Amino acid sequence: MPDRYAGLPVRGQAPVGLPVPPAKLPLLRDGRLLKRWRYVGLWSEQYMLCAARAQVGPGRQRFWALWDGEQLRGRTSMLPIAVAVDGVARAGTFDLRWAEDGEPMEVTSRHGDSYIWTRKVPLRATGTVDGKQVELRGLLDDSAGYHERHTDWRWSAGVGETPDGKEVAFNFVEGLHDAAIGSERAIWVDGVLSEPPPGAIALDLTHIDGPDGERLDVAAQAVRAHKQNLGLIASDYAQPFATFSGTLPGGVALAHGWGVMERHSATW
Repeated sequence: MPDRYAGLPVRGQAPVGLPVPPAKLPLLRDGRLLKRWRYVGLWSEQYMLCAARAQVGPGRQRFWALWDGEQLRGRTSMLPIAVAVDGVARAGTFDLRWAEDGEPMEVTSRHGDSYIWTRKVPLRATGTVDGKQVELRGLLDDSAGYHERHTDWRWSAGVGETPDGKEVAFNFVEGLHDAAIGSERAIWVDGVLSEPPPGAIALDLTHIDGPDGERLDVAAQAVRAHKQNLGLIASDYAQPFATFSGTLPGGVALAHGWGVMERHSATW
């Protein structure tokens, strides 16, 4: 029997015959439940926030979080709480309209006996946080697919500036879409996309090391963390909002940066 996933990973448009968003995906494929999420992260020196919706099979979850430099606020619920992520990031005390602000990155990868997909792109948003007018930069993460029953990953995404003032956005991961070539690793400089080499994300989420001695240091500012075991589904994650300094794998230096780190172990 031919291997339907032999040609993966593919960076760019997904192969014909593998449904990915915005197409409708079946809830079950290859004996696995569909997992799907949209995460909007927006970050600056003053505010760091996220809003998201997620799906595992028929189950749904929404969450949001806001760090204002002093207080971490947020909510996670299986109920349909007020979180909007389509063209806006709206929840709690923030209301921002976002637009894509760079070249999108899309990749389809094999994951065991099935496949997974993601699309990530930098964002620019304007609106209000705590009633104050703001402009923030960030990243949109759309992901879907049929992940293995037990999945572990570490992830980092952020924005910043180079010493000469160029705008940077970045995305690094280990455990998902992390092939040597054709990965979801991405660096955008003034909106222009490139795929950097693999980086090693520290288990304690304090730094990212590159293959040629590059080091991006991470300083956690506020940590979202949750551990839950519902039997068939379990999740253990830590996701700090953080500041960044140093050099990204691939050699792009950051004068300053803001974003998010994540360590996640899921049984789903």
